[in-house]
Amino acid sequence: MKLQSINRYDAYKDSGVEWIGKIPVHWINGRVKDFIDTNPITKIPSDIAEDDLVEFIPMTNVNNELGQIKKFNFVNLKEVSTGYTKFKNGDVIFAKITPCMENGNCAIVSGLTHNICFGSTEFMVFRAFRKLTAKYLHYFLHNDIFRRNAEPFMRGTAGQKRITSHYMATHCFVLPPAKEQQAITAYLDTKTAQIDRQIDLLSQKATQYGKLKQSLINETVTRGLDKAVAMKDSGIEWIGEVPVHWEVQRIGTAFEERSEKVNDTDYPPLSVSMGGIVPQMGSVAKTDHNDNRKRVAVGDYVINSRSDRRGASGISIYDGSVSVISIVLAPRRSFFGKYLHHLFRSYSFIEEFYRVGRGIVDDLWTTRYSVMKGIEFVYPSYEDQQAIANYLDEKTAHIDRIVATINSQIDKLKELRKTLINDVVTGKIKVA
Repeated sequence: MKLQSINRYDAYKDSGVEWIGKIPVHWINGRVKDFIDTNPITKIPSDIAEDDLVEFIPMTNVNNELGQIKKFNFVNLKEVSTGYTKFKNGDVIFAKITPCMENGNCAIVSGLTHNICFGSTEFMVFRAFRKLTAKYLHYFLHNDIFRRNAEPFMRGTAGQKRITSHYMATHCFVLPPAKEQQAITAYLDTKTAQIDRQIDLLSQKATQYGKLKQSLINETVTRGLDKAVAMKDSGIEWIGEVPVHWEVQRIGTAFEERSEKVNDTDYPPLSVSMGGIVPQMGSVAKTDHNDNRKRVAVGDYVINSRSDRRGASGISIYDGSVSVISIVLAPRRSFFGKYLHHLFRSYSFIEEFYRVGRGIVDDLWTTRYSVMKGIEFVYPSYEDQQAIANYLDEKTAHIDRIVATINSQIDKLKELRKTLINDVVTGKIKVA
């Protein structure tokens, strides 16, 4: 999407703020507290009883791209009456802690049942007044350059840094006249909505290609490439019919569990990721249990017993070691590695693996080898495995390239959206 020809203001002046630069000569500047009320609500409406449901907004429920509240949670008043920040319809809420601040978790509150809502104390609340509209303030706070400029002034420890209330209250702010604010917000509402619609359409397209890829893998690893071949019932619910000459195997007979304990000095640490088995990634939390790891040999198939539903598994091309939560399978039968890669990362197998596991929620879900070994799967000839793997490598790579192109277009639109907001609220572009 390209913007129409860009208009500039007739005359500019120095704003006195390095990150803003020059602003239209008729705009004013000052501190945030000169234009905005930052005093929080202290009283709860008297008509709300302790057992009444009231809205609650976690910071993660504020959309960091659209600047909207994705949804409200409802809780009893007594659960949040103390220790939480209160705000009302029309207030602008802004997450002041990392990473939500950098992500732009900022929104205008609306639609409250009792005209009061509760949220984290890490929300900063603004009430626009004195020459300033809430919507213009929202766009200014959603300005990517503003957030980046605030980062050096954040304070905190252990990676949890926040903007101080004093900084936000005294920070420099530039402001156009009221009628111009209205024109600016109307322009940004229209333009960002156009961009958002394009992003949404592209996202839907990428999702459809993802479903096509998964459907292709599921179909091919269980039915092969020859559409004319005679079929038989596999007897396996999650697979259905398979070519008559294919075998059915149990994981426990086709593989041996490799459970040998080793250290990560003699056996380099590996990570079981959605990209497969790779040298240990820097983002992985390290432990002191250097001698309590499982050995992995080249050709082993490794599955993260807690993350397989997200596709964390793969054939190892390395000798090394993995966390004890991983299941290491050493093949007893002849497998073409890439076939296993596609089979065990297929949606149907992942769901079967998950079905026989147990846990409280997805992130605390585990499938033990003692149960996994009973899972049945189809075993084509080595030649069929190789043909299937080569076919899927080519087809899925083609789909991946299409999705990568779509995602690149989405990234460019998101960057355009950011740049548009940045330039309009700092006066680089004249909208009327």
